[in-house]
Amino acid sequence: MSTDAPSNETPQQPEPARPRRNPSEQRALQAELRELADVVGPGPLVDLLLERAFQMQATDIHLDPTGNDLRVRVRVDGLLHDILRLPSDSQSQVISRVKLLGGMDITERRHAQDGHISNSIGGIERDVRIGSGPTIHGERLVLRLMPESGNYSRLEELGIRKAQQDLLERQLNRPYGMILAVGPVGSGKTTTMYAGLHGLNEPHRSLVTIEDPVERRIEGVNQIQVDNRTDFGFAQALRACLRQDPNVMMVGEIRDAETAHIAGRAALTGVLVLSTMHANDAASAIDVLREFDVPAPVIADSINCIVSQRLLRRASERSREEYSPDDATAEMLGLSMEERAEAKLVRGIPAEENFQTGYVGRTGVYEVMPIDGDVRKAILRGAPTREIRDIARSNGMSSLEAEARAKALAGETTVEEFVRLQAGLSDDPTGKRDRPAGGFGENPDRPATGGDGRPNTPKDSTVRVA
Repeated sequence: MSTDAPSNETPQQPEPARPRRNPSEQRALQAELRELADVVGPGPLVDLLLERAFQMQATDIHLDPTGNDLRVRVRVDGLLHDILRLPSDSQSQVISRVKLLGGMDITERRHAQDGHISNSIGGIERDVRIGSGPTIHGERLVLRLMPESGNYSRLEELGIRKAQQDLLERQLNRPYGMILAVGPVGSGKTTTMYAGLHGLNEPHRSLVTIEDPVERRIEGVNQIQVDNRTDFGFAQALRACLRQDPNVMMVGEIRDAETAHIAGRAALTGVLVLSTMHANDAASAIDVLREFDVPAPVIADSINCIVSQRLLRRASERSREEYSPDDATAEMLGLSMEERAEAKLVRGIPAEENFQTGYVGRTGVYEVMPIDGDVRKAILRGAPTREIRDIARSNGMSSLEAEARAKALAGETTVEEFVRLQAGLSDDPTGKRDRPAGGFGENPDRPATGGDGRPNTPKDSTVRVA
């Protein structure tokens, strides 16, 4: 197996795409929206908000009623920022304007609705997904801003290290099998699968995607959106597509046992399947599939590779400072005396251009685990997660922590981001989360459901979407 540990290799790919932000626009946004709210109706205000949010590379807009006003926030680089508070007397007008644009029923305020805006914003065709729901203070809206189709469409733009990229591309070029991208919500899994799909999009291949929703429109790819209201879910769409001679299928998410089984069978019968799943790291994705009752031989033989990933915020290029690590930081990063003497870490300086966070943009860190050799044998004999993880690392797999450490030492991100990632991956000293195949139901310390009422699963393995 290829060695895949961080090294001092010189990057051979172009710099990842950076958000195209205009600091003056960010500084003026709040004043611009406040001034416009006083002199125009909700239509121009909503249009400007959407245009500015796309310019700022925001991923979401939240319109939250508070009882006294309407709180407007945008999510940039994974964090929500307050932009504006509109008076309560204009709240219903703004909500109704957004719902009209999204083709929603403006008279229905007691039940959740979904909507979709697809038109030209700032001269570019953009898609916006809308979700509404009642709160004690009135109707709330969240707008999901779909990325521009040309952004982050290649693996080299995502921040993946060259050795990992080469390994992943070898797996993508195999004629059949399954490649999974795993991680929590908002970790960039679908973007990675789109980038892989982009490299496979050639005239001699039949490519099909099954998504909920379709996030990017790709020329040359047959894209299908599931609709649970008509009982056309992932499993039903998968069955239909398998009868249509596909070479490559991208399944937006494996959410249930039925989809997992069908995708596994498709990967064994000559189709290259790309999909995503909620799991803590690459090895724990095996436990998720076991919980779906996918047989060990199917897991071992159908999966080519599992990619686990996270997004780290980039330290601002415009406003940053260098410093030398102190004793505690050096110990946290595991620096030798020689490394500590040479290390120059960075921290962002809060400024108006970065929403007073010190960060602008994000980059990915990856863990690439091929399913071959010793890892395959461990899966077949039902080895627990920790053993599979240790085998993969002994064979050269670089961990997410190692990749984040390398980016902190290279000045791409900060020690604080490394610590944040590490906290989300911290090992359970009791070992209760690492179960052999078939061992989930025997944990008396795990309640049947979580705080949200959904079926509970081990922390290490999944945060499943019902």
